Amino acid sequence: MDSKYMPDRSSFLPVSPEDVLQRGWQEVDIVCVTGDAYVDHPSFGISLTARVLEAEGLRVAMLPQPRLEVPDDFTRFGRPKLGFFITSGNIDSMVNNYTVAKKKRSMDVYSPGGKAGGRPDRAVILYCRKVREIYGDIPVIIGGLEASLRRFAHYDYWDDAVRPSILADSGADLLIYGMGEHQTREIAQGLMAGKSPAELHSIRGICYFDRLDAQVPGAVSCASYDHVKQDKHTYARAFQIQMDEQDAVNGRPITQKHGDRLLVQTVPSIPLDQEELDEVFRLPFQRMYHPMYEPMGGIPAIEEVEFSIMHNRGCFGNCNFCAITFHQGRHVTCRSKESVLEEARSFVKNPRFKGYIHDVGGPTANFRGPSCEKQLTAGLCRGRKCLSPKPCPNLKADHSEYVEILREMRAIPGIKKVFVRSGIRYDYLLADKNTDFMDELVQYHISGQLKVAPEHCSNHVLEKMGKPPIEVFDRFCRRFFQATRRAGKEQYLVPYLMSSHPGSTLQDAVQLAMYLKKNHIHPEQVQDFYPTPGTPSTCMFYTGLDPADMKTVFVPKSPEEKRLQRALLQYYKPENRSTIIEALKKAGREDLIGTGEGCLVAPDRGQVAEKQREQERERILKAAYKPGAAKSPGKQRAPSGRKEDTYGTIPQGRKVRKAKKKR
Repeated sequence: MDSKYMPDRSSFLPVSPEDVLQRGWQEVDIVCVTGDAYVDHPSFGISLTARVLEAEGLRVAMLPQPRLEVPDDFTRFGRPKLGFFITSGNIDSMVNNYTVAKKKRSMDVYSPGGKAGGRPDRAVILYCRKVREIYGDIPVIIGGLEASLRRFAHYDYWDDAVRPSILADSGADLLIYGMGEHQTREIAQGLMAGKSPAELHSIRGICYFDRLDAQVPGAVSCASYDHVKQDKHTYARAFQIQMDEQDAVNGRPITQKHGDRLLVQTVPSIPLDQEELDEVFRLPFQRMYHPMYEPMGGIPAIEEVEFSIMHNRGCFGNCNFCAITFHQGRHVTCRSKESVLEEARSFVKNPRFKGYIHDVGGPTANFRGPSCEKQLTAGLCRGRKCLSPKPCPNLKADHSEYVEILREMRAIPGIKKVFVRSGIRYDYLLADKNTDFMDELVQYHISGQLKVAPEHCSNHVLEKMGKPPIEVFDRFCRRFFQATRRAGKEQYLVPYLMSSHPGSTLQDAVQLAMYLKKNHIHPEQVQDFYPTPGTPSTCMFYTGLDPADMKTVFVPKSPEEKRLQRALLQYYKPENRSTIIEALKKAGREDLIGTGEGCLVAPDRGQVAEKQREQERERILKAAYKPGAAKSPGKQRAPSGRKEDTYGTIPQGRKVRKAKKKR
C-alpha cells in the first residue's frame, strides 16, 4: 500500500517507549497484550477494548505479538500503573495455528505478511504466565474469544481431554466474557479508584476464583472440574446449565468447583443499547494496521474489513456449531441508521477507498433487532430456538430498516457498490412477507454469487446443527432464482457445507452427495466440523450426547470416516473417484457406482475390467455345462488344457482369448 495513504503513526496507540515519550507520558496505566498484529479497527476486539480504556482517560499502550523468549518485549513500557489486559487475538490461538486435521497452518492473516508463527499455542495462558513471572502480583485481566469460550472446564480438541477453566491455567485475576465494553469500563474505574481485582467481583459479565465456601446469592452450580473430566454424561449436563444461563435478563450466576477453589461466573452483562453502540463506533479508530507493518507486507486480515460496516451484534440464529451464542449472546443489538450511514460517508473521504463497500452485516447480516418483543422483558426462551426447526410464532421478521439503510447508502456520492457478504439467514428472510429485501439484495448487493449456509441436506443432521430442514433451503432457492430472473440477471448461490458433524453417518454423507448432484452443485471448498470450545456441537463430539435432551448421537471421529465423508461432498472431482467408490461400498450403496443417470460415480477401469472378467467367466461356465452334464462339475476331471477351480473347469490359454473375441 502507498505509504502516503497510511494514517500517521501518532494516530495509533503507543507501541514503543518512543511513542509513549512523544505523548509526554512518564508511564502507562494499562498495557494491552494481543496475539494479533495491531490493527486499529472495531472488528479487532483488543483495539476496541483499548479505545474504550482510552476514552476513560487512561494511558494505554499496545503490545502486539510479544515474543516469549524475549523478556524485553514485556518490559518495554515498564510496570503499568494499573495492570494488563490480555487476549490471544480475534481467534482462539489453537484454531488459528492448526487445521481441523491438527496440522500446523502455513498462513496467519492476522500477522505481518500473513506469515504464521507470530503467536504461541495457548497464547492467553503463556502471556499471563510471562507477565506474572516478570511483575508478580499485578492485576491481570483476560478476555476475547479464547478466554470467553474457555471460562468453564471444557473439552479441548487438541489435547483430546477436558481442561480446567482458563482462569486456572493462566493465573489471571479476572476474566471478561462476552463483548466486554461495560466490564472494561467498570474494571478500569475500580482500578483507578485503588480497588484490587478481588474487590470487583460484583461486576456483571466476569469470572473469578473464590474460596470454596464462598456464598454466591442466587447461583446455580454445575458439576466440578474433577467430575466433568471423568464422566461424559456429567459433562453434558454441566454444559447445558452453562448454556441455559447465558441471558442478561433471566440468567443466574454459575459456580463450578476446581479443586479447593470455586469458579464463579457472574450474570451476563447487559448488552449495549443503540446509543452506547453508536458511541463505541465513534471512537477514533484508524481502520488500518499500524504503519510499522507496511514494510513487512501489511496485515492481510484488513482487506475484508477495512471498508465493511458492522451494523449489529449478537445472533438469535443459534446454530449449534457456532460460538457466537456463548460469546456475544442471542440478543441482537443494532447501531442506529444514522451511525451506519455516517460510517459509510466517512469512507468517501478516505483516499484508500475505491467506491466499494465490501459488507454491511455482522454475525448475521439481515438481523436488525431482537427476535421478539417478549425477550426484552422476559429474556430469551430456555431450551428453544427462535428459528429452528421452524420460526417461533412470536418471531418478528422485518427487513424494512435494513432495506432503508442499504438504499440510502447506495445514494451516497462516491459509493459505487454496496455488497452484503455476511451470512444471510434465509429462513428469517422467508418469514418476512415483504419481498423488498430479496428483490433489492438480488438487484444491487450481490456480485454474481450469494453465499448461504444450508450446511447439509439430511434433516436429522440439520436438527443436530440447529439448522432448518432442507425444504426451507429449497424454498429459498426457488425464491432467489425467481428474483434473479425478474431482475434480468444470471446469479448463483454458493452453499456452505459441513462434513462429519455429530449426527452425520456415512449414509447421510451419501445422501448429501446425491442432493448436490441432483441440484448441480459443485462445492469448491468443504468445511470439516471443527470442535471448538463453547458450542453444543463440540459437547456432542466429545460426549456422544446431545446436551439438550441427553440422547445418544453418532459422532464420526476417525480420520478414515472423516476422509470418506469429506470426499463425498466433492463427488465430481476425478481425483476423488476411488475414495467415493470406497465410501459407497462401505455405506452399502454400490448401486450408485455406474454410468447411469442415477449413479454418483463411474466405476474405475480396474473395477470395470474385473466385472467384465466375471461376466465372461459366468458365460463360459454356462457354455461348458450343457444339459446332461455331471451335477458336480467341481469334482469332475478336467479335460486336457483345462484347470479345476472352485467355479468348476475354466478354459485356459488361447481358448479364453478366442472366447473373448467372439464376445
